Amino acid sequence: MMEQQIKRTRKFKAGYHVHHGRQRFAGVDPVTGKKDEWTPMRWATTPEGDYIGTSRWAFRLCKTRGIVPELASPDHNVCSIGFCEREQKWYGWSHRAIYGFGVGDVVSEGDLTATTGWTDEYLAEHPEEDASLPVGFRAKTLDDAKRMAVAFAESVS
Repeated sequence: MMEQQIKRTRKFKAGYHVHHGRQRFAGVDPVTGKKDEWTPMRWATTPEGDYIGTSRWAFRLCKTRGIVPELASPDHNVCSIGFCEREQKWYGWSHRAIYGFGVGDVVSEGDLTATTGWTDEYLAEHPEEDASLPVGFRAKTLDDAKRMAVAFAESVS
C-alpha cells in the first residue's frame, strides 16, 4: 500500500495541477528495495484530482496541444483521453503513443482502434473489456470520435 504526502500544489491556467510531495510504500519500496523510506515525487492531476502523469506530460497535453485530459472510464485511475476544443478532436494516448480523432475519421484494417490490447484468452472471459471498433466504423459525431480515442488508448496501453 502506498502513502502520499503533498507539500505544495501549483495550479496552472492551462488546466492542470502539479503536486510536490513524497510517497512511501508500506513494507519494502519496489524501486529501492528499502523499507518504509520516503521518496520525493512530483506529479500532475486534473483540477478534479485525476492523475495525468509527469508535469512535463501535463504541460505537453494541456498547454502545448490544448487537450483537456480525462479518464476514459470511471473505473480507470489514469487519464488516457482528452478533448482539444481548438481542433475539435478527441485524443487517446498511453506512454507509447498519442493520436487524435475527429468527425469523418474511419477505422481501417490494421488501425489500432480495430484491435485491443488484451489477449484473446482474456477477452473470452471478459468481453466487456473489448473497446475495439469494427473496420469501416466512421465517426459521424464527436461522441463517435471519443469512442475511437478510447479504443486507441486501450489498444496502446
